[in-house]
Amino acid sequence: LQWLRNPGPQHEKRTLFGDMVCFLFITPLATVSGWLCLRGAVDHLHFSSRLEAVGLIALTIALFTIYLFWTLVSFRYHCRLYKEWRRTNQRVMLLIPKPAHVPCAQQSLLGPQPLKRSSKETIV
Repeated sequence: LQWLRNPGPQHEKRTLFGDMVCFLFITPLATVSGWLCLRGAVDHLHFSSRLEAVGLIALTIALFTIYLFWTLVSFRYHCRLYKEWRRTNQRVMLLIPKPAHVPCAQQSLLGPQPLKRSSKETIV
């Protein structure tokens, strides 16, 4: 969520949004198309030529191969962008522990009390 809220390059966010829309549109379309091709191949095996059935099966395999290839390439691209962003945009907070042997009166001289940690920060 921090990456999406980051005011950095908008092109990366538009690409992610576009790929998500394509994924949501293409997944059911590829599923229905594959099912129809296989259904047609079964019908052709029973009623007409085997050549048309083999062609429809090859079309189904090609369709799903291209779909899986596109999904994998798109996913790896966005993971790479996220890892690069994460590598260069870290929030690190250094917490210095209170010494156990210092009396309470002297602890206030050491500085302000530690701030409340948020889940976004890395503790070192």
